[in-house]
Amino acid sequence: MSSTIQRQRAAARARLERQMGERLEGARKRKQRNAVIGAAVALLLVIGGAVWLTQSLGGDDDTPATAPLPDGQVCTWTPDDAKANPNLKDVGTPPTEVTNKGTQTMTITTNHGVIEAKVNTAKAPCTAASMTYLASKKFFDGSKCHRLVTEGIKVLQCGDPSATGNGGPAYKMAEENLPNVTDPTKAYPAGTLAMAKTQQPNSTGSQFFIVYGESQLGPDYTILGTITKGLDLVEKVAKDGIAADGTAPKTPVNITSLTMTPAAS
Repeated sequence: MSSTIQRQRAAARARLERQMGERLEGARKRKQRNAVIGAAVALLLVIGGAVWLTQSLGGDDDTPATAPLPDGQVCTWTPDDAKANPNLKDVGTPPTEVTNKGTQTMTITTNHGVIEAKVNTAKAPCTAASMTYLASKKFFDGSKCHRLVTEGIKVLQCGDPSATGNGGPAYKMAEENLPNVTDPTKAYPAGTLAMAKTQQPNSTGSQFFIVYGESQLGPDYTILGTITKGLDLVEKVAKDGIAADGTAPKTPVNITSLTMTPAAS
């Protein structure tokens, strides 16, 4: 009798152990299957996110992030810190998409008469666009030409509303249309209208200079155009010499207004 009970108990224990084993094996397989599914879902999310990021930042082949313009130029206006430099005058920034065709006329009305320049918009599109924008904001009106140089280089420098030599708009831009010459005396011949900058690259602002005589300058300054009228006015001011401060012209040059004709469309 006792042996029969023992056999029954052993059989029951065996069935229980077998059932427990089957349950553990099923749980292991479910865990493995869930892990595979989770990894696949995660991979799909990563791929989907990468595709979204690529489309958001770079676009696709048909719609690039910055599409080239058929007849224009995309310009970059780098912010300058108006709080760090109180001489800067913040009037916003020009449009980023500008024309790169034709020429424009700059008219500088001064207390000595009118100075006109032919601006080469095709070769200096971003600079021309900046000057056009600033002129539309009357940025230069009522300013003084703050610097005259009569030795080594012969230039009259203007375009700083603060008249300190440190002023300009609250943005900077890259240089363009640089002269390609080996003789520094021929880089900026008399009658050249060029943009001033610091010694750092991409630091062109609103200050410009008019070359009235032979000047030895490195090819680092954007050539904006050529003076077509009024160079004799600059020459006369230069003959009067430099003021006692050693920087400004002795005979003040005040800009009543500076205008630009519309760019070619």
